[in-house]
Amino acid sequence: MTLTSHAALLSNGSYPEQCTGDRIPGPAANSTELAPLTILIAVPTLEIGAADAGVVDLASMLVELGHRPIVASAGGRFVRELEDAHIACVTLDLASHNPAVMVRNAMRLQRLVRQEHCDVVHAHGRSAAWSACLAARVARVPFVTSWYKGFREQNLFKRGYNSVMARGDRVVAGSTQIADLIVERHRTPRRRIAIVPGAVDFDRFDPGALTPERLATVRDAWGVSSDTRTVLIAGRMLRRKGHHIVVRAAQRLKAMGVKNFMFVFAGEDQGRSRYTGELWDLVLATDTADVIRMARSGSDLPAAYGTAMAVVSAAVQPEGVQRSILESLAMARPTIVSELAVGPDIVLAPPAVPEDRMTGLRIPAGDDEALALALVRLFAMPEPVRRAIGRRGREWVLAHCSRTQTKEQLQAVYTAVVSAARIGG
Repeated sequence: MTLTSHAALLSNGSYPEQCTGDRIPGPAANSTELAPLTILIAVPTLEIGAADAGVVDLASMLVELGHRPIVASAGGRFVRELEDAHIACVTLDLASHNPAVMVRNAMRLQRLVRQEHCDVVHAHGRSAAWSACLAARVARVPFVTSWYKGFREQNLFKRGYNSVMARGDRVVAGSTQIADLIVERHRTPRRRIAIVPGAVDFDRFDPGALTPERLATVRDAWGVSSDTRTVLIAGRMLRRKGHHIVVRAAQRLKAMGVKNFMFVFAGEDQGRSRYTGELWDLVLATDTADVIRMARSGSDLPAAYGTAMAVVSAAVQPEGVQRSILESLAMARPTIVSELAVGPDIVLAPPAVPEDRMTGLRIPAGDDEALALALVRLFAMPEPVRRAIGRRGREWVLAHCSRTQTKEQLQAVYTAVVSAARIGG
C-alpha cells in the first residue's frame, strides 16, 4: 500500500477488507539487541520547534537501529525530509485541541497500530499525546512520551491537559531539569523517566569547517562588521524565549557606555506577529534599534554561530534542552543562559564549577540587569579565555550528545517497555 493511500484511508477512518495485513514498506533491519520494532510516532505538526525537529531525528535514528518508524502528524515542511528518507508519514489533525477530534484521531491511530502491528506508540506534544495514549491503551501496546520543555500550568485545567505527557510507560526527558519538573508536578516515579539529551550533528556543527567566506556572507546579511561584538539570540520569536529581556539588557549596556556590540535575533515567529510587533515597540521605546537586528536564522546556522562572540538564551519558562544551546556549545561559543533556559548540567557555570571548567554563564530568569553584567564580563575577557570557555563547551557536547549515545539510550527505553509488556502480557 502506498503512503498516499494510507493517508486517504485514515482520512475517512476506515480500511477496506482487501487491505487487511498489508503493511507500509519499511527498511531492512540491521542487527540490534532488540528484534526490529515498528514504532508509531505521533506529533502535532512537522513544521518547526523542538518536538517537530526531534521527531525527524528520532525517526532517522530508529531506521539506523533497524526499526521501522511511522510518523503521524498534521503535516508540515519536515514531511518531505522524512519521505525523502523513505519514512512513512500519515496525515491526521493531531494539532487539534477539540476533544471530539482527539477521540476520532485515537480511533484511527488504534486501527493503524493494529494494521501495522506496531510495537510501541511514542508521542511528542500534548494534543497528539492524548490521542496516542488512548490508542495505545486500547491496542495494549507500550506508550512512551518525549517531554522537551516545561509547559505553563496557569490553572487545574492546564495541569490536567499537560499531565498526559507524564502518563507514558517511559517518559523521555531532555534534561535533569525537565525530569525534576515532571516529578515535582506529576509525582511521576523516577524509574519511569529516562533522561536523553538531544543529539548534535557534529559534522555539520564543526567550528573547524567554517571558512572566511561563509562568515562574511552571514555578516553581510546582518549588516555587521568583523570587529563588531555580535551576540546571537537563536530560537523562535516566542515570549517564553525572553527576547524582551535581551532588549532591556541592550538598553542597560548603552546606558553603561558599552560600545561596538550588536544583538541578532535569528529566529522565526511562525506567524505570531503580535510578539514580534511588541518587540519592535520595545526596541523603539528603549532606543536600541542601532544595536539590535532581527533576522531569519538562514540556512547556514553553523556560520551564524561562528560569527557570534556569544550566544544567549534569556528564557522565562523552563525550556529543557534547547537545540540552539547544544549547537552553540558544539560550535565552541561561550553561552549565557537564564536558569530556566537549560539545566545546570548542560551549561557549566560558577559557582557550581570552578572558573577553569566553565562553559558559559548563568543568570536569574527575567533579570535584564544580570544579563547586561554577564555580557560586560564576557566582553572584558581576553580572547584566549573566551576561546577556552568555548572549547570546553564543545568538549562537553562531544562527550554527552553524540548520535551514538542517543541511539543507545533510546534503544534502552524501547527495550525496557517492550520487555515489560511481553512479561506482563
